[in-house]
Amino acid sequence: MTEYSISKEQFNQLLDAIKASPELSRDFLYECFCDALDSTEYIKEEAPVIEKMNLNPLTLALYLVNEHHFYLVSHPESSQESLIKDEGYEQLLLSLALDKYYTNEHFAFKNQNFANRFDPTISTLSLYLNFILGMLSRYSSGNPNQTLFIDVMKKGFSMAQCILNLLENGYETEAFSTWRTLHENECILQVLMKNGKPVVEAYIQHMKYALAFRGGIPSKEETDAVFLEIKEGMKANDLKSKDMKRFIEYGWLAAIPEVKNGEVPDFKFNFRDGVERCAGLRNYAKVYEMSSEIAHSSPLLIYSRKTYFYLVTILNLYESFFRLEKAFKLVYFSSIPEEAQVKYNSMKNLYYGELLSCYNLQKNRLNQITGNDNKALEKKD
Repeated sequence: MTEYSISKEQFNQLLDAIKASPELSRDFLYECFCDALDSTEYIKEEAPVIEKMNLNPLTLALYLVNEHHFYLVSHPESSQESLIKDEGYEQLLLSLALDKYYTNEHFAFKNQNFANRFDPTISTLSLYLNFILGMLSRYSSGNPNQTLFIDVMKKGFSMAQCILNLLENGYETEAFSTWRTLHENECILQVLMKNGKPVVEAYIQHMKYALAFRGGIPSKEETDAVFLEIKEGMKANDLKSKDMKRFIEYGWLAAIPEVKNGEVPDFKFNFRDGVERCAGLRNYAKVYEMSSEIAHSSPLLIYSRKTYFYLVTILNLYESFFRLEKAFKLVYFSSIPEEAQVKYNSMKNLYYGELLSCYNLQKNRLNQITGNDNKALEKKD
């Protein structure tokens, strides 16, 4: 037994913590785990470079348990009892778990990155996002007629956290293309909040149109009725049959009074000249276009400058977050318990200033490498 051994009781506590299937043989898994720990000593002798690496027995146990569970699920013809008696199976299990442990945990490919999770630019925003997502989790969700704003906000803040994770791991262009979706999310939220019930109802109705378009309504009669309604809506907005998909996705904008009265200049049923313009965020059109090029795997994606796209992404992420946080406080903050409001305000007083400092620091860095006339981030108020 190696110095890394943990007791059977501790091992079972780990299985309880990860909610391992009760069908798994704990005795067998613990025996395999102990054998795996013993095998690491042999591996160190064969590969001295591994001797300097700290072994995390809990992580190794997780690989082992999941490998065994996956094998049982993917080979239903094999009973666990027969596998336990098969020495070759245990060797296979150990080989898979140890190989994945050392490869994924110690020798995994790492992109060059410009931030880590301890950098205040990342850690402060991550803390803030976790706090807000925790508060939003107290609300019911998944029912557009009652929880649309909550659902849109949850998705927005979750995508912001996803972008941070990508940046932390050196995936700047992927993070930037994800910001594109976040920007679409925040624009929709701004339009809905600004215009209220009639537009919210139209948006939900067009969600139903999309469901019918994708064949998601079981009843043929109901589907036919929805398509008839779609065609009537298209006719009312002087759209042709080729515009059906565009109407389904953006036709809800016709419920906005200014759109209905022709008061929105250069309006079109699309994102940039429709949703983004009605949200008052048309000044992001250039950076959104650049993000779209990344998302569509243009040469810009393949030959991108990592530093530049890291800074462009983090700055636009911060700006989107500032707007989302303001929307959160405006719509839902007053409905949470007073004690939770006090905690949130305390957190904000402590960290919001640091967020602004992080934002300004990154903005100065971008100006240093691009010049103050940087076109990609040009924002006209």
